[in-house]
Amino acid sequence: MPYRTKSELPKGPKDVLPPKAQEIYREAYNNAYDQYGDKGKRRGSQSREETAGKVAWAAVKKKYKKSDDGKWHPKK
Repeated sequence: MPYRTKSELPKGPKDVLPPKAQEIYREAYNNAYDQYGDKGKRRGSQSREETAGKVAWAAVKKKYKKSDDGKWHPKK
């Protein structure tokens, strides 16, 4: 299901990502959730939620990087 606010995000992204990255995750997830509603648009047997989650993490990783300290920081 799509997320209306950052506070609705799953534990993983909500607990580890900074606020701006959470927003990137939320927007990418919601867009992918809509885009991959049709099972024929997804790979293999992945659920709509699994696909949207992967797309959302990929969007975060374009702008943020997890550093050695385990925290996510904007890429330079």
